[in-house]
Amino acid sequence: MARKSFYQCRECGARFPKWAGQCHDCGAWNALVEAVEPTKHQAASFKGYAGSVQSAGIRTLDQVATEVTQRTSSGMAELDRVLGGGLAPGSVVLLGGDPGIGKSTLLTQALASLSERMSALYVSGEESAEQISLRAQRLNLPREKLHLLTETCVERIIELAQQHQPKMLVLDSIQTFYTEMLQSAPGSVAQVRESAARLVRFAKQTGTSVFLVGHVTKEGALAGPRVLEHMVDTVLYFEGDSGSQLRLIRAIKNRFGAVNELGVFAMTDKGLREVSNPSALFLSWHQHQAPGSAVLVTREGTRPLLVEVQALVDQSSLGNPRRVALGLEQNRLSMLLAVLHRHGGIAMFDQDVFLNVVGGVRITEPAADLAVLLAVLSSYRDRAPQGELAIFGEVGLAGELRPVPNGQERLREAAKHGFKRAIIPHANAPKTPVDGLQVVAAATISEAIEAAV
Repeated sequence: MARKSFYQCRECGARFPKWAGQCHDCGAWNALVEAVEPTKHQAASFKGYAGSVQSAGIRTLDQVATEVTQRTSSGMAELDRVLGGGLAPGSVVLLGGDPGIGKSTLLTQALASLSERMSALYVSGEESAEQISLRAQRLNLPREKLHLLTETCVERIIELAQQHQPKMLVLDSIQTFYTEMLQSAPGSVAQVRESAARLVRFAKQTGTSVFLVGHVTKEGALAGPRVLEHMVDTVLYFEGDSGSQLRLIRAIKNRFGAVNELGVFAMTDKGLREVSNPSALFLSWHQHQAPGSAVLVTREGTRPLLVEVQALVDQSSLGNPRRVALGLEQNRLSMLLAVLHRHGGIAMFDQDVFLNVVGGVRITEPAADLAVLLAVLSSYRDRAPQGELAIFGEVGLAGELRPVPNGQERLREAAKHGFKRAIIPHANAPKTPVDGLQVVAAATISEAIEAAV
C-alpha cells in the first residue's frame, strides 16, 4: 500500500497537501519539499537504527554495554586510514568528489579486493554492467567473485541485497536512486533523503557496510540536502586536480575514527596506487635553494607531512595589489602580511603576492603561518632560505610565535627526509636533541627572519 505524501516547509515545518511556490505560513519561497507519512511498520523497523534507544529507561554511561568494533580491511591501507582503521559493521560512508576524479575507480578496486575474502555487491545507477566490467578488465582486477547489480529502485535493491547478504555494498550514486513511496524525480531533495534513510536503516539492521557515492555542486559541496551528511557515519571528500596524478581523500566526518585524516593516492593507467610516503612525493618537485620556497612540516590527522609552500612577490601595477592563495585561506594570508609589516618592518602594500601549496594540498592548520611568511619574504628579497630548512609555527598578531601540537613528531619527520635545520616556535623546542637536525627556536618573527633569510 502506497504511503501518503505531503509537502513540508524547510523553514518553519508547516505542512500542505499540494506544492506551492511560497509557504503560506512563513512566506519563504521554494521551501516546500515532498515528504511521506511514516507507517507503524517503519517505526518498528527503526529498532537498532543508530540514534534509537533499546529501552525507555534512563541509564548511566557505565551501564551501557560496549563492544570493540571488529573492523574489516578494504585491501587499501590509505582508505583504511581515512576510515579510522577499516570498515566498521553497519557503517554508512558518503564519498563525494568532482566528476572523473576517481570515485568509481577507487570503490571498484576496493570491492574487487574485498570480494576475494567475503561477499560484496556493486550497485550502479549510472553505468551499465558492460562499462563496469570493462573498467575492471582495464585495471586487471579479479572479476570472478565481484557481484554487480544495475538498478535504481531502492526497494528492489534492498530486496536483492537481503537475499545476497553482502558484507559490503556500494551504491553509485545516491542521486540516481529513487523510492516508490515518492512521486518526485530521482535526485530531488525528498528522493535523496528518503532513499538514503532506507539504505542507512538497512545497514544498521543487517550490519552491512554501505558506501554511497554523492555528486557535488559546482562550488564543490555535496549535492542534495544537508541532512544527508548528518544521516551517514562518515563523510569523505575526494580532492585533486583532474590534470594531476595526485588524489587526496579527506575525512570530514567520522563516527568511527578521527576526522581530518588524509589518504594519498596516485592515478595511473592501472587505477589508483597508494602513496605510503606522501612527504617524499610532495617534495619530489622541490628545488633546493630556490627563492620564494619554504618546506612546511604540517600534520594531517595522525601523521606529519612535508609540503612545499611557494610564494611569488612582484611589483603591482594596480591600485589594490592582488592577494592570491591556493591551498591556504586568503584572509589568513592578508593577516600575515599585516603582521609582517607591523612587527617585521617590511611593507608589501604595493606588491602582488601569490601563494601556492605544491601538490594540490589544502592546509587548514595555523602551523603554516611561519612557513608562509618566510616564503613571502624570500621571494621579496630574492634570496633563498639558508640550508636544508624545515619550518612550522603559528604567528600571533603581536608578532610572537605560538606553539603547535606534536612538535617532536614533526621534527623527526623532517630529520627522516634529510633536512639539517628547522625553525620552530620557542615553546616547541625539543627536550632531547633530534639526530642530524639543528633546531632554531625563535620567540618572535624577527628572530625567525634573521635565522632564515
